[in-house]
Amino acid sequence: MTDSKYFTTTKKGEIFELKAELNSDKKEKKKEAVKKVIASMTVGKDVSALFPDVVNCMQTDNLELKKLVYLYLMNYAKSQPDMAIMAVNTFVKDCEDPNPLIRALAVRTMGCIRVDKITEYLCEPLRKCLKDEDPYVRKTAAVCVAKLHDINAQLVEDQGFLDTLKDLISDSNPMVVANAVAALSEIAESHPSSNLLDLNPQSINKLLTALNECTEWGQIFILDCLANYTPKDDREAQSICERVTPRLSHANSAVVLSAVKVLMKFMEMLSKDLDYYGTLLKKLAPPLVTLLSAEPELQYVALRNINLIVQKRPEILKHEMKVFFVKYNDPIYVKLEKLDIMIRLASQANIAQVLAELKEYATEVDVDFVRKAVRAIGRCAIKVEQSAERCVSTLLDLIQTKVNYVVQEAIVVIKDIFRKYPNKYESVIATLCENLDSLDEPEARAAMIWIVGEYAERIDNADELLESFLEGFHDESTQVQLQLLTAIVKLFLKKPTETQELVQQVLSLATQDSDNPDLRDRGYIYWRLLSTDPVAAKEVVLAEKPLISEETDLIEPTLLDELICYIGTLASVYHKPPSAFVEGGRGVVHKSLPPRTASSESTESPETAPAGAPSSEQPDVIPTQGDLLGDLLNLDLGPPVSGPPLATSSVQMGAVDLLGGGLDSLMGDEPEGIGGPNFVAPPAAAVPANLGASMGSGLSDLFDLTSGVGTLSGSYVAPKAVWLPAMKAKGLEISGTFTRQVGSISMDLQLTNKALQVMTDFAIQFNRNSFGLAPAAPLQVHAPLSPNQTVEISLPLNTVGSVMKMEPLNNLQVAVKNNIDVFYFSTLYPLHILFVEDGKMDRQMFLATWKDIPNENEAQFQIRDCPLNAEAVSSRLQSSNIFTVAKRNVEGQDMLYQSLKLTNGIWVLAELRIQPSNPSFTLSLKCRAPEVSQHVYQAYETILKN
Repeated sequence: MTDSKYFTTTKKGEIFELKAELNSDKKEKKKEAVKKVIASMTVGKDVSALFPDVVNCMQTDNLELKKLVYLYLMNYAKSQPDMAIMAVNTFVKDCEDPNPLIRALAVRTMGCIRVDKITEYLCEPLRKCLKDEDPYVRKTAAVCVAKLHDINAQLVEDQGFLDTLKDLISDSNPMVVANAVAALSEIAESHPSSNLLDLNPQSINKLLTALNECTEWGQIFILDCLANYTPKDDREAQSICERVTPRLSHANSAVVLSAVKVLMKFMEMLSKDLDYYGTLLKKLAPPLVTLLSAEPELQYVALRNINLIVQKRPEILKHEMKVFFVKYNDPIYVKLEKLDIMIRLASQANIAQVLAELKEYATEVDVDFVRKAVRAIGRCAIKVEQSAERCVSTLLDLIQTKVNYVVQEAIVVIKDIFRKYPNKYESVIATLCENLDSLDEPEARAAMIWIVGEYAERIDNADELLESFLEGFHDESTQVQLQLLTAIVKLFLKKPTETQELVQQVLSLATQDSDNPDLRDRGYIYWRLLSTDPVAAKEVVLAEKPLISEETDLIEPTLLDELICYIGTLASVYHKPPSAFVEGGRGVVHKSLPPRTASSESTESPETAPAGAPSSEQPDVIPTQGDLLGDLLNLDLGPPVSGPPLATSSVQMGAVDLLGGGLDSLMGDEPEGIGGPNFVAPPAAAVPANLGASMGSGLSDLFDLTSGVGTLSGSYVAPKAVWLPAMKAKGLEISGTFTRQVGSISMDLQLTNKALQVMTDFAIQFNRNSFGLAPAAPLQVHAPLSPNQTVEISLPLNTVGSVMKMEPLNNLQVAVKNNIDVFYFSTLYPLHILFVEDGKMDRQMFLATWKDIPNENEAQFQIRDCPLNAEAVSSRLQSSNIFTVAKRNVEGQDMLYQSLKLTNGIWVLAELRIQPSNPSFTLSLKCRAPEVSQHVYQAYETILKN
């Protein structure tokens, strides 16, 4: 008879009846009653009133009854902590029961009762169970330590359980070893700094021995632990790989992926000319292929992991293309993932079969899949040069099908093929032009316009085609408008006599009728170029384009290396590091592959070298905030931090693209030479009227600069404020402010003794802060500070201290010590003390950087009630190291373009709009670390209003 009957009764007054049955003398009746209680608990009824009666049933030899009672206890101990203490004696007794199953059950239940009051009573039984003669009890106790650590970490450390766990790694039973490793890994994850799993060759050897005899989950724990170990040389790496390889044939896919992770990591240390390296590559392919015969959900996880493996080592699966061919009944998510891997594996050897497959896919019914298949054909053409011709003819066949979305995708990829192979396949342009009317997606329209503009000289009616797009110019998306503007300017430069009117029309649409700044700026710069120097215009607009590279969607190499260390986890499915999706970041450690050994480095072939590592480092973005007061001043007030100032790393810049949007309209002055017989100059609004110099030098006078070099007057200094009142510091009052004079920062302090005793032995220390501010010399108060005496001190600071992101960013926590006590206070320093003297950016660099920084990093602020004019603003800001790079006047508005650099190398770019009659200014800031923008704005306000 089944236990389902216990779930069917819902009588009234049931609790009372159950109470009577639980106290019955008959064992069978007791057991029935406990089963009914558990059934009620399972369906969500509150049976906590029966707690004492159920706990009484613990005194039994019947294992089934004991399990049921323990189940009840786990559920209700939290809500009835006082009563749960009644059960402690039974636990202690059960931990010494002759039956190992009961001992293990007791220790398992103890770990699940998350009640603080009880935990200390459980230490003794747990200690005994960790040294139990039965391995089943020891393995259960190992997991219990991890659970106890989660409830009360300090208790576990004090009781020495962590050392006992480490000893269990040498246990003779493989399951005990696996559970000990699992428990230590779990504890280490929540305390990344503790070196709990101190792995050495001896302990690794024990783990590898246990690996063969564990259950599958035990094997996963051990493999994950091995993956965190870095072998001392390539011989040790090879010996570990040899012993892990048999796991690849395991039936459990999680074991297989964990083994792949270990091998992928240790292969980094093996030389590529070793025979074993080749053998290992061959052994890795079959298990990965086998994973693809599982159910779709598992296939997807396997494919996401394979995608990473193929990017790191394509040679592993280069002969396995066929397994990635799509089956008709694959779900769409599997199809798209397979398609991605097919393109990554495409090579000259297999391109014919790949193209045949892709052409087949392009006739499927699923629109998303078809689009991706058509794009894949284009990617193959770019990746495998020998196949380009075949790919183009395949794409033309698809265009002939006249299926709208197929045609549009084909045109988008053909544009890329033209970029990769110029002057090779232009014969197909006529076919593309036939499909102009059917294009309704912005990307396809933009691609087609680019093709018409780029090859205008080969298309007889190019002007008519572009004119047809111009009719609905304002209804088009920005992408299409920008392409149309550039294409018509290209057409004008190629056929100036026939397209005068067309180019006039598009320039006035872009500059006068549009409110998009990118479009306007691009329109103005073309207008200026064409009207002043058509030769320069030709060189800029019709310049040779760089060839596009084959793989644009590869994961960045350092991220790829980190993700390889997370194979078989959620990070490998998301293709993001854990820190990107684990909330709170607790226990997230950045992992990386072991360094290559010298022997393997020399043989690394050029094609496997990681794709272009960045040549110059980005400035350090401020590290995230840790435990604020955790290490606040262990006041061993030693000598101050001193040393060379931090080298400020250079900011990476893209090449200046004069056709891009952004600040390109920072032009010189009135045009003189005109680009054609009837060419009209741009409207007055676009031309700064205040400049009289001629612009014969073309683009050389792009900016008009009025500002001189930095002055030495020093930046604005705020009046002193009380930082530490006397009542909080036993009579010591501290006031202060911060100053920056000719490159050195200081903290100007005023110490007043309002106590009745003399103060001596002063010392000062700063907590870690966002910009590494630290005292550069000891706090020197030369004579004892008598009652009612005040002394002024200037404490020099540097920025080479420890860095930790604070909230707010400019918060500084300070400790001051004297003969009476240690006092703490915090203050906010103004950010302009960190603006360095070499913060003036070159004009071209400014343009490129403004464009390079994403638009979402731009912040806008209003500075109100500031009666200064542009000249006064510029010189006042310059004295605080905010430099004016360029100045122009638009419609009576003065525009100042400014740059500043912080001590840690972060650049901030600014655009300040000043209307002569209006005391409110608009400040736009762009920075790679947007969190500093608010504080930079506050610095502007402070400097301009004081």
